[in-house]
Amino acid sequence: MNIEANKNEDWMKLLVSQQQQYAAKIHMGGGKKAIEKQHERNKLTPRERIAYLIDTNTTFTELGTFAGFDMYQSEGGCPAGGTVSGLGYVSGRLCMIVANDQTVKAGAWFPITGKKNLRMQEIALENNLPIIYLVDSAGVYLPMQDEIFPDKEHFGRIFRNNAQMSAKGITQIAAVMGACVAGGAYLPIMSDETLMVTGNGSIFLAGSYLVKAAIGEDIDNETLGGAVTHTEISGIADYKFDTEHQCLDHIKKIISKIGHQPTAGFDRGQAYLPVNEVSTLYQAMPMNNAKPYDVRTMIDAVVDADPTTNTSSFDEFKADYGKTIVCGYARVDGWAVGIVANQRMIVKSKKGEMQMGGVIYNDSADKAARFILNCNQKRIPLVFLQDVTGFMVGSRSEHSGIIKDGAKLVNAVANSVVPKITIITGNSFGAGNYAMCGKAYDPRFIYAWPSAKIAVMGGEQAAKTLLQIQVAALKAKGETIDATTEKNLLDTIKQKYEQQMSPYYAAARLWVDEIIDPADTRNRISKAIEAANHNATIPELKTGVFQV
Repeated sequence: MNIEANKNEDWMKLLVSQQQQYAAKIHMGGGKKAIEKQHERNKLTPRERIAYLIDTNTTFTELGTFAGFDMYQSEGGCPAGGTVSGLGYVSGRLCMIVANDQTVKAGAWFPITGKKNLRMQEIALENNLPIIYLVDSAGVYLPMQDEIFPDKEHFGRIFRNNAQMSAKGITQIAAVMGACVAGGAYLPIMSDETLMVTGNGSIFLAGSYLVKAAIGEDIDNETLGGAVTHTEISGIADYKFDTEHQCLDHIKKIISKIGHQPTAGFDRGQAYLPVNEVSTLYQAMPMNNAKPYDVRTMIDAVVDADPTTNTSSFDEFKADYGKTIVCGYARVDGWAVGIVANQRMIVKSKKGEMQMGGVIYNDSADKAARFILNCNQKRIPLVFLQDVTGFMVGSRSEHSGIIKDGAKLVNAVANSVVPKITIITGNSFGAGNYAMCGKAYDPRFIYAWPSAKIAVMGGEQAAKTLLQIQVAALKAKGETIDATTEKNLLDTIKQKYEQQMSPYYAAARLWVDEIIDPADTRNRISKAIEAANHNATIPELKTGVFQV
């Protein structure tokens, strides 16, 4: 290993270690005391429930771990958005699992909780996956009700999704293991089957205190809306159990009997390990995303080897044209994929050599658009590896029609009907984020490495632009700015902007589904295509009007 690769590896491993430390803290939910209190009530934590529910010797693929990260500090925080969610095998079936975390503010719904739950329902809908709700929530977090209750993408959208999923034949199972209050009471009842745990599970529109205040009736919560009430009197719930383990066992039985449905038919052959070691993924990305590298080195550490030649299965498309985007066909864990990846490289100009950090040129945009259409025609899922600073600027590019070619690529990405999986490995700036299938372009799954940076432009450029605006405004007021004040102002702007570029800032707001260890990239892509293969319906490809 050369010195440069060694430095890169140390840097990336440090970022991964930090990510793991943050995740370990998040996994503690509301903290040790809150977990102990949960156990005293004979209740499991959401992670314990999921660990028991999923099949032995399988892995839970968590999504949204960093939802709410560093947000709501004045409210005490909201680790993982107060919800643990992701993909897991239950009785051999891949399912979406969504579990409230009662140790975090009694499982109350913050704005990010609603956004996270809607994202999990969206994934279940898009991929036709059964969804299991493990309910234990006090309902909407009242101090922030205006940010979670009334709007289109707020709390009520969840029940609309319940109805739509039911209409599409997607199985929904709700296990009520704790409180299920007010509007939240509709979720289990709009699911296909509702299970309750005696003594802990309860469903009601208003708890005993509110009932007393509203109509003067004295009643306890168990009599009002406990498991016995809803299985024997109201008929709202379908099953009751003495313990959570019995309840979870019954979910397994229900899932085991679901009928099999047609798949999308995405091609999967024998899986082979990549030709490059997984350590290559740590070594290839330059420290601080600062230097050129060959993205093919990364690709060859993710895609399968070709067993006949013992070389990479990556078959490059138009290898000698549009070199700042690399496109090609390959297999990942046996699955056929089309890969679209930004290429950092050195470009020679009249003024000498110039580093282009994943800049998209006219020919690159044209090539990528054509390749995306080819994959749609062949029903091959697309994988985007993002490390892009945007489209090339300047008179030469403008006169060559860079906006036209960029629009052509955006059109192809927007109208693509095969599943799209996006991995942000480095920079994701400006319109490059859009062209390479950022969050706004509906990737089935979108992940970020700890080295990812997401913003409208790079930190240095943005800070200088914002500084010019602020200095001009101050001068317009007649104020003078000396060099020291200007530098301090620039540092302040840069620090704030770089904080917003962080992958944790993005993951906290669910701009990405998860921050992942680069070594997990291959597994995440494989699981994403497996999930997507459950939905047999692929619309007909139609592209809009674009200039040629």
